Amino acid sequence: MTTMLKKKDWSALIRRALTATEIVANLAKLEGWSLSSDGANLSIEKTYHFANYYETISFVNAVAFVANAQDHHPDLSVHYNRCVVRLNTHDVNGISATDFDCATQFDALVA
Repeated sequence: MTTMLKKKDWSALIRRALTATEIVANLAKLEGWSLSSDGANLSIEKTYHFANYYETISFVNAVAFVANAQDHHPDLSVHYNRCVVRLNTHDVNGISATDFDCATQFDALVA
């Protein structure tokens, strides 16, 4: 397993909710991601489009693999030809750097 996909041990790492300025700066680095909801449900979200159900499910399985390795699990809404991915960090009640790290890794799956 590559270093990027080794299971993370969050007990040794400190996470914090990003400020609004940090969130906007990080969103500017990602294509297609936007803010979703508000308050405690604030998250980043992207809809990935595919040609068919098989491609969608293949992507979902790859996301599950990465998410498990990162020990950071997104909310997924799976449809025939698209998957909506929503990320936030429940234990910091907001959006953390981990959400942006995972978003980058999910984008790499379809690059």
